Amino acid sequence: MAAGRSLTPEERAKREKHPFDMGDEMHANAAAGRFPKGLDVFRYKFHGLFYVGPTQDAFMCRLRVPHGTLTAPQLRGVAEIAERWAGGYAHVTTRANLQLREIAAGDALRVLTALHDLGIVPRGAGADNVRNVTASPTAGIDPQELLDARPHARELHHRILGSRELYGLPRKFNVAFDGGGRVSTVVDTNDIGFAATRVRDGADVPPGVYYRILLGGVTGHGDFAADTGFVVAPADAAATAVAIVRVYLEHGDRTDRARARLKYLLADWGVAAFMARVRARAGVALHAVPAAACEPRAPIDRLGHVGVHPQRDPARRWVGVALRVGRLEAAQMRGLAAVAERDGGGEVRLTVWQNLLIPDVPAERVDAVEHALAALDLTCRPTAIRAGLVACTGNRGCKFAASDTKGHGEAIVRHLERRLTLDQPLNVHLTGCPNSCAQHYVGDIGLLGTRIAVDDETEVEGYHVLLGGGCDERQALAVELARDVPAERVPALLAWLLELHAAHRRDAGERFDAFVRRLGIREIARLLAAAAGDPA
Repeated sequence: MAAGRSLTPEERAKREKHPFDMGDEMHANAAAGRFPKGLDVFRYKFHGLFYVGPTQDAFMCRLRVPHGTLTAPQLRGVAEIAERWAGGYAHVTTRANLQLREIAAGDALRVLTALHDLGIVPRGAGADNVRNVTASPTAGIDPQELLDARPHARELHHRILGSRELYGLPRKFNVAFDGGGRVSTVVDTNDIGFAATRVRDGADVPPGVYYRILLGGVTGHGDFAADTGFVVAPADAAATAVAIVRVYLEHGDRTDRARARLKYLLADWGVAAFMARVRARAGVALHAVPAAACEPRAPIDRLGHVGVHPQRDPARRWVGVALRVGRLEAAQMRGLAAVAERDGGGEVRLTVWQNLLIPDVPAERVDAVEHALAALDLTCRPTAIRAGLVACTGNRGCKFAASDTKGHGEAIVRHLERRLTLDQPLNVHLTGCPNSCAQHYVGDIGLLGTRIAVDDETEVEGYHVLLGGGCDERQALAVELARDVPAERVPALLAWLLELHAAHRRDAGERFDAFVRRLGIREIARLLAAAAGDPA
């Protein structure tokens, strides 16, 4: 402001009336059955409540589930809340979280109160706050992990809940902890990524396991998190995250929402200058260690989030359950809670792939679990097509979405499962708008929703099609192949692309993303044109 710039309307709203000081208005609105208006719609998001009109004349409530772990009683409680005051279902999100939808104005505070009674506090689940803190879903049970990331994610979660000054950031903020296990947390797409690494002898710090600090990931804006060159002791990770958030809170751009993410502050200052500020206020030791002094990360199993896998205890298994486009009915939640109590360790773990794991299943109980899942219309043995499909809410519940991503995702799965069988993992990400909640840029195939004009009065839903994205060791941003493809033609186009891969890959092990980069988008587009623009 001293430089002659103006605060954004959202920043002015936070100063005129702090979102945490509007309890009286929220109670009055609930008693009158009213939804918030104007900038109060923005303020309600600080409490985890999103008015999603005009798409639905209702609230969506986004929870906070640190490291994606729910106890069986919590999951059963969410099912009851969904049936009593919401639409009878929940959506699993790409932050290993849950959303409840179709909540009436008069029931919003009933939902919040019931969630608090379960120990689930949605405060800061939306708007300009640190979003749900994710961690490896197989933490503590994974045979190859370097460390259990759950205590560090949970510490940060509670530091955020207990520190009012950590709310009201310039924009939203994502943090992920990766313990080096078999299931990815896509740590490189977060504003802060803590990636477990083993430092070899010969570095300037004692050899051992540390977190490597990555900063500035936001693939919707075209960037992965950058390696800062620093490592931190695991016990100091949460304090380091708080220091990073506070530097961003104080210096992030509050005059331009398009440039308010951490990556832009890093671009303006440089990573070295930013980390100097962090080191000055963190109060813990951050060590400069070159990547070459660290052991390579153990391999990621792209299908480790589904199926049956051995745990560190050889007598136990984790069972990864595939969901239909991330949707869980209340009856399924109750059934899964019962399975977790009877056959597992009493908890379920949500993943960033919009599915869930049941850990600690004795090997001799796996068959019983599979039968119980089948009775719930669920499976732990999906096709590679269903296992790798991710879809945002879409225009059934989000005013920003241009397409019905979940409906179209189901249509894609059905079409491809009828037409072909994949012999390797594949990720298809459908997102309804450029905000990219489903991270279409990191999919083998990314689909960005759009509206396509048929004539002066008619529009149809469709997608821009991108290919060749990936994260972790396959890190790459997908490149656009085609624009404005009507939704009804997308399943056939994807089948053609996958058949092209099967016919022309270098060998049986060549991944789809590697094939795309080898052939090139222009050549794939030429082959598409040669098919007369009609791959069906």
